[in-house]
Amino acid sequence: MNQEFLTSLTDRAKLLHKHIVFPEADCADILKCAENLLTQEIADVTLVGNPDLIKELAQSENINISGAMFFNNTSEDERETLVEPVLTATDMFSEKSIRRKAKNSLNAAMFLVLIGKADCCAAGRVLTTGEVIIAAQTIIGLQEGVGTVSSIGIVDAPGFNGPEGSMLAIGDCAINVLPDASTLADIALSSADTVSSLLNWEPRVAMLAFSTDGSSEDESLDVIREGISIARERCPELKIDGEFQLDTAINPTSASRKLSRPSDVAGQANILIFPNIHAGNIGVKLIQTFGHADVYGPVLQGFKKPICDFSRSAPISEMMGNILMLLVRAQ
Repeated sequence: MNQEFLTSLTDRAKLLHKHIVFPEADCADILKCAENLLTQEIADVTLVGNPDLIKELAQSENINISGAMFFNNTSEDERETLVEPVLTATDMFSEKSIRRKAKNSLNAAMFLVLIGKADCCAAGRVLTTGEVIIAAQTIIGLQEGVGTVSSIGIVDAPGFNGPEGSMLAIGDCAINVLPDASTLADIALSSADTVSSLLNWEPRVAMLAFSTDGSSEDESLDVIREGISIARERCPELKIDGEFQLDTAINPTSASRKLSRPSDVAGQANILIFPNIHAGNIGVKLIQTFGHADVYGPVLQGFKKPICDFSRSAPISEMMGNILMLLVRAQ
């Protein structure tokens, strides 16, 4: 991970000092992340599960989790402490369903975020992306005005010199397969919000396609153009433009040649929105393989509270990068 980026995130997370909950506390890698947060005094930590078993695992792996808090969802009495606060926070669940759902560590963690006992939740090291998203949608819910869960990746591409240096944001490369116009608008708006809060950039969103501003015609372009219109209607102050080919979006020379009108985005985009997950996934693999770029994330977005989904194959360093981004977003 880009050390300057990591250091900046660490400093901001320390200053904010938020509270994170981990539902996969029976995983040694999660406990190692918790140890890093606690020993560096970056955040408060709650581990969900049987405290005796968690401490036994930590001891066997020589991991120091001193200072961690615990929520023992295997205890009926502890699960009962969730009932009244959850009922106060939402009318979505009955007392019976709260007690039942809280037996699952992921649900218990989401309940803790819902009632303000934690600021954010990091999961997905053992659990699947689908499990994390379903629990977050069911318990945390979506931000007002957002109808879509999506993801964004933060790219650090050596040799690229854009408005944010070697960095830019890309989405959605992980969740929405064939987004319609409304979904594309949601992805663009959520990505702008994430970039603004996480990186302090002024968002400039380019909607990517094989065409630049009507240079080609095909019915597949209609959804992109409509998505731009919807996003502009919902957020008139956002700098969003397209449809643009990739070079038009990020290369000022190409933009000047291919676009005959003024644009606040062309040639200087810092957020790229792919038209579908096929293009997004291929794009990520291309820049990683041939451009030797680092891509941090995916960062889940659209929920009322920040939620992190790890890659199950990610190294500890990448997990820590995702956790730091999550803690900064929890501001």
